[in-house]
Amino acid sequence: MNRLMENKVGIVTAAGNGIGRASALAFAEEGAKVVVSDISEEAGKETVQLIIEKGGEATFIPCNVADEEDVKNLVQQTVERYGQLDWAHNNAGIGAPTAPVTETDTAHWKRAMGVNLDGMYFCLKHEIPAMIETGGGAIVNTASTGGLAGTPGLATYTSSKWGVNGLTKTVALEFGKKGVRVNSICPGMTKTKSVASWSNEAVEQAAAYEANIPMGRMGTPEEQANAAVWLCSDKASYITGVNLPVDGGETAE
Repeated sequence: MNRLMENKVGIVTAAGNGIGRASALAFAEEGAKVVVSDISEEAGKETVQLIIEKGGEATFIPCNVADEEDVKNLVQQTVERYGQLDWAHNNAGIGAPTAPVTETDTAHWKRAMGVNLDGMYFCLKHEIPAMIETGGGAIVNTASTGGLAGTPGLATYTSSKWGVNGLTKTVALEFGKKGVRVNSICPGMTKTKSVASWSNEAVEQAAAYEANIPMGRMGTPEEQANAAVWLCSDKASYITGVNLPVDGGETAE
């Protein structure tokens, strides 16, 4: 039986850890050739090695998504190396300090927008033409449940993620007839290494948070990755413009 992404070529940004690493591994397990991208060469190459050890195919190309020339180079090198670009998981993003909007540091605002929103725009701008050249493709952007509802103290972060979700819908409408599907995943609290560390340090707070999740637990990077793989696969061939919560039911309430 063919795997979901057999012989397809794609990019995962911020693939050196967390959801990005889990995504790169998941795509590779489903037969994809994965271009691992990250600002950290060490972390990115570790992900490549993990894929190779499992019998997959991957290569590392460094990229800071906030730099358009870096993104352009990432896409060009991918196509030069593999001859095609079939899918992309635009996962790179950063958090921002918690503060009311009136007390938000403008430098923090600009940095978050530069990575989370400008970076997403750069990726879409350069990935889509490459996909159209070879018949189309599928893109998944990592947004957040913070991009589906307001959260006091998180004006910077939520604004950037609402932007990602709006951009996703708009671009899906623009390129659906050209064979490019564009969706986003909206992770709820996910047990990356940093969140796991926080959970161990703030046991009661973490337990209270999990108790409010309808499924009673946080998600895992692998669960976010599986959603991204499915949305990029032919199993989701009639789905585009969706902001998919992967949150254990948090936004259903």
